[in-house]
Amino acid sequence: MDWFNEALEIFKSEKPEHFGNYKHCGECEEHDDTLRRSDVFSIGLDELGSPGWDPMCFSKPAGKIYYMPAMIKLAVDTIDSDFYLSQLLFHLEGDGEGNELFKACNSEQRQFIVRFMDWVILNHSEKIEDQFYEHEAFRVREIWSNT
Repeated sequence: MDWFNEALEIFKSEKPEHFGNYKHCGECEEHDDTLRRSDVFSIGLDELGSPGWDPMCFSKPAGKIYYMPAMIKLAVDTIDSDFYLSQLLFHLEGDGEGNELFKACNSEQRQFIVRFMDWVILNHSEKIEDQFYEHEAFRVREIWSNT
């Protein structure tokens, strides 16, 4: 399965001019600059790989939708090493069914996330358990199943 290319089609959207309240503070401005400098094809672990300095936490749902293909690719590419999946799960879980990203996605996008989570759970359950993200993986699948 080519998750990245499928996500490119399903999450196809315009790149936002800004990703959040970039005038709030220096950190917000830096996160906005990071997201504006890259695109869905070029952003990687250098920009998104630090849970303590994750510009996606700053982003509005439109920015997360724009970058979803890249986040899916990072999760797949690092499942056995840097484990970006934990950060993706964090963004997908949000505050449950009411999270802004879930509400901003359409039915096709939600179904894609469910299929992706099914694949992750089925094919990488040992890694998820080793990293202690089993609960989060099943919780994300449950949330996104509520289409």
